[in-house]
Amino acid sequence: MYAIVKTGGKQYKVAPGDIIEIEKLDAAAGDKVELEAICVVDGDKVESDAAKAAGTKVVAEVLEQFKGEKQLVFKFKKRKNYKRTKGHRQQLTRVRIEAVGAAKAEKKAAPKKAAAKKDEAKAEEAPKKAAAKKDEVKVEEAPKKAPAKKAAAKKDEASAEKKPAAKKAAAKEEKEAE
Repeated sequence: MYAIVKTGGKQYKVAPGDIIEIEKLDAAAGDKVELEAICVVDGDKVESDAAKAAGTKVVAEVLEQFKGEKQLVFKFKKRKNYKRTKGHRQQLTRVRIEAVGAAKAEKKAAPKKAAAKKDEAKAEEAPKKAAAKKDEVKVEEAPKKAPAKKAAAKKDEASAEKKPAAKKAAAKEEKEAE
């Protein structure tokens, strides 16, 4: 079941248990407030007549009063050298929807003590299991690569090419010296 409520000039879709932020209400934190319903949907049944829907009570609990995020207001007129910047933070109220008509929000049950003890025991066992797994896993070394034969072959070829050239140069020098 959900309803469309009107407050602060805006409309919100709410269901039991929802938390919404609305325009500021004159109520302290913890107070109960009633919101005006304009439409109520209950399964297949839809009540869209605002007068009839207003009979449905939408009860909300005020959680806190706060200021929203800053909205920048920038005024500008071209070719008139007119620029104005202002900021605005709207006053808001955070509320939790308790009930829409007969439907009430389900409260979360507190965890049982026995369940809490089991969770603690599992938390203690987890580090021990992780340490045991580390001991079992053996680190394998990566296979060593064979030395690069191509690089060595290239060096031999380069040195072989240089030697005859060096001999030719030495032979030319001897001929010139004669």
